[in-house]
Amino acid sequence: MSVAEHYTYRVAWSPEDQEYVGTVLELPSLSWLEPESGSAFSGIQQLARDVVADLEESGEPVPQPLSERHYSGEFRVRIPPRTHRRLVEQAAEENISLNRLVSDRLASA
Repeated sequence: MSVAEHYTYRVAWSPEDQEYVGTVLELPSLSWLEPESGSAFSGIQQLARDVVADLEESGEPVPQPLSERHYSGEFRVRIPPRTHRRLVEQAAEENISLNRLVSDRLASA
């Protein structure tokens, strides 16, 4: 089984493309467009598997799935590890650091 099976996938409607776009948080440069959401999901999963296979074959580092990373739940403030993971995912979606995401949220509260 490929490590890509444990990656974090998203499928959302893209108004500008008028199709569903599939993305994978661990490989942010990838996306897959399809007219049906299920096809977008299948397409991005296969693309991620192919990219992981290419990275492994060339000896390049393969991103660890977000779901398999260790989350201490600590960054100057104690929060539940589940919340820590959700914040990491949100930061990845916004392509910013966890520190920046939390700082921005705290500043706007």
